[in-house]
Amino acid sequence: MAGLLSLSRTDLAQRRKKLRRQQQMKIIQALWRTFAISSLAGCLLWVAIQPMWVLNAPKQIVMKSGNQLLSDETIQSLLMLSYPQSLWRIQPSIIADSLKRQPTIAQASVTRRLFPPGLIIEIKERVPVAMVQTHKSGNTDSTSKQVSVGLVDASGVWMPLEKYISLNPTGKLPTLKVIGSPEQYLPHWTQLYLSVSQSYVKVMEIDCQDPTNLILKTEIGNVHLGPPSSQLSEQMKILAQMRHLPSKLNSSQIDYIDLQNPENPLVQLNQKKMKVNFQTP
Repeated sequence: MAGLLSLSRTDLAQRRKKLRRQQQMKIIQALWRTFAISSLAGCLLWVAIQPMWVLNAPKQIVMKSGNQLLSDETIQSLLMLSYPQSLWRIQPSIIADSLKRQPTIAQASVTRRLFPPGLIIEIKERVPVAMVQTHKSGNTDSTSKQVSVGLVDASGVWMPLEKYISLNPTGKLPTLKVIGSPEQYLPHWTQLYLSVSQSYVKVMEIDCQDPTNLILKTEIGNVHLGPPSSQLSEQMKILAQMRHLPSKLNSSQIDYIDLQNPENPLVQLNQKKMKVNFQTP
């Protein structure tokens, strides 16, 4: 009985000793992990504050629009950055948001580049579909008019002409022309542009100056549509049926085509009005 008791005490002592060693190993491992993580963080911090991780000039920024690389001058005009600046202090999301506020840019993404240090920016530009000509009264003389020219995309966003050209110096400008201020055409622009772009009759100009009468300059003559309304799609269908009008009437005789009532299309001749009965080809 004494032998069994002695054996139990010895066994318990060995177990306690083993547990103490295990606890000591866990403490040592925890200390090493803490030391390793602290050392790694310190190294990363040291690397981050080195002079090489600094943005010194626009040439360290690569900006792409599709497959086109933008020039340093264009990058500098689009980005409000001061130099030199730590690469790690730059916030890509803020730069992307500032770019998307530019009227010519629809989307933008910004990422840091570590080797060599810099930024990579990809933008998607707005595509203009029409040139807009707006007449404004002069400041000194109420009878004088100042002409402002810009561009507009399919959703109605207005773009300064000079900013678009600076991004696309060799790009083609749209042939469609709009006359009138944004307040006059914008509420109806999406429907209007969709109808005009899908028209079988080529439309060169949209005159929105008179809110009571929308005028289209087309390949078959001027077309009066009246105020913008839900009849626009029907009016454009009737216009498509009238595309062979020049073969029936001398264009010099036509003053304008009146489609204000699409159920009763009229042709205003230089001397009189004539009711036109057209059938779908």
